[in-house]
Amino acid sequence: MSLTDIFATRSSRMKASEIRELLKLLEQPDIISFAGGIPDPNLFPMDAFREALAEAMQEPGSLQYSATEGYAPLRSWLAEQMTVLEVPCSAKNILITSGSQQALDHLGKLFLSPGDTTLLGWPTYLGALGAFNAYEPRYDRLDPGSNRAPEDFAAAAAENGGQVKMAYLSVDFCNPTGVTQTRDERLQVLHMADALDCAVIEDAAYQSLRFDGEALPPILALEIAKKGDIDKCRTIYCGSFSKTLSPGLRVGWVCAAEEVIQQLVLQKQAGDLHSPTLNQIAIEKVARRHFLSHVATIKSAYRARRDAMLAALEKYMPEGVDWTRPEGGMFIWMTLPPSMDSQDIFKTAVEEKRVAFVPGSPFYPDGTGANTMRLNFSNANEDMITEGVSRLAEVIRAAMAA
Repeated sequence: MSLTDIFATRSSRMKASEIRELLKLLEQPDIISFAGGIPDPNLFPMDAFREALAEAMQEPGSLQYSATEGYAPLRSWLAEQMTVLEVPCSAKNILITSGSQQALDHLGKLFLSPGDTTLLGWPTYLGALGAFNAYEPRYDRLDPGSNRAPEDFAAAAAENGGQVKMAYLSVDFCNPTGVTQTRDERLQVLHMADALDCAVIEDAAYQSLRFDGEALPPILALEIAKKGDIDKCRTIYCGSFSKTLSPGLRVGWVCAAEEVIQQLVLQKQAGDLHSPTLNQIAIEKVARRHFLSHVATIKSAYRARRDAMLAALEKYMPEGVDWTRPEGGMFIWMTLPPSMDSQDIFKTAVEEKRVAFVPGSPFYPDGTGANTMRLNFSNANEDMITEGVSRLAEVIRAAMAA
């Protein structure tokens, strides 16, 4: 007898993260890696965190159990920042989570019954699929800007024995493609969600990392402008400090109607009681003192790296290869000719040229997209980017000629 014989059916849908596995490549010093969606650790505000952690240790309760909702001063600061983003709210609309990844898991648990439908991009964030898969949903393709009617989504969901429960999307420099949704596309998502009476999950992990162009309001801001009050809104905003201050401290947040926050609090109580208090205190101190200046620093560095990657792609990639041109974030999405498989390219690139990326098919709920790949530019300097793209282009050119 093996205990695997009595695992719940949902366990069969839980798979190892392709990206988590690829991060092991970073331990090999000769690899030029465009694989991980991670910030450059050399840019972490180390001195600020040393000071903040020392101060946090002096605060009563820093090592004690604390409120599930999160550290009150941090929630208040976040409510102030959300108001700057045209999302007027208070601390009661904020829940601190262990990164936005935990928020996605809790939201999947909150909304999805087996057979229900989640609308999402094609491709979409791999971590979202990992979070939602355990709740046994059906996925349907959401293309903001398309003419597909809400009734079509509803009918397809009903045929599967469920209903459309939520639409998940990242509207700013999304992972994996780097694409940003227009204002009209954001409004169209809201219109569709109202027609379907479903939740909108807005993943805003990269919202602060805009290099070019005009900032656009979050979907939640557009909905508040329409309905007048966050507590009347169906959009749930998931934020994170992982791409700005520190991924290792695992501090994210949810901003939503109070009734949603209250239910998520119950789930978090059952899951981990609360996020680490010491981490929250340290994040709050660093954020209040340094957030804007630090974000300006990393944006300058990442902008230069994006520009270096775009220039190298333009210089070295053969005809027939295309890529996105993001206005911010950490990623460029590359599309090879239809007959090519990026998994084959990956194997050769790592073994022969010592350059890594993430093959595209895991980002597709149906496993398509074999001729696509994700390139990260945030964790390599400009010289490494130029050299790595040159090596990758050699592999692609040879495969095209074979």
